[in-house]
Amino acid sequence: MLIREAVADDWPRIWPFWHRIVAAGETYTWDPDISEEAARALWMAPAKRVYVVEDDDQAVVASAYLTPNYGGPAAGIANAGFMVDPDRGGRGYGRALAEHVLAAAEAAGYRGMVFNAVVETNPAVKLWAFFGFTILGTVPDAYDHPRHGRVGLHVMYKAL
Repeated sequence: MLIREAVADDWPRIWPFWHRIVAAGETYTWDPDISEEAARALWMAPAKRVYVVEDDDQAVVASAYLTPNYGGPAAGIANAGFMVDPDRGGRGYGRALAEHVLAAAEAAGYRGMVFNAVVETNPAVKLWAFFGFTILGTVPDAYDHPRHGRVGLHVMYKAL
């Protein structure tokens, strides 16, 4: 596997799984009906460092972004988003990408990373706990999950 910074030409290879994940409405707070243009602007925004994972066949199987969560005096706290092609899960791509992005955040001088809205039923909660993230709080019944009904949104944090 290869993890590298994304280029503009990677978007058409990210979009199919990105759209599938967001449209499922189970893990992200973004509009499930988001247009491709709006999704690209959101994920590939110039202020974000975007990464992709390529498998041995050079297929893009995962992507992540790294960006400041706040501005001004709080710009030392990072935020990130992660997507792994659902057809490629369980192969270590998400874990490797998480390690890469956390190292990149630390190397860029961030003091910590926060996830603002982690759906409490998202299996990634366990991955983030493995990497040392703690749940600072949970907004109860904040997310209308298509299978579980209303569930909470965790705010998770890790010092770097």
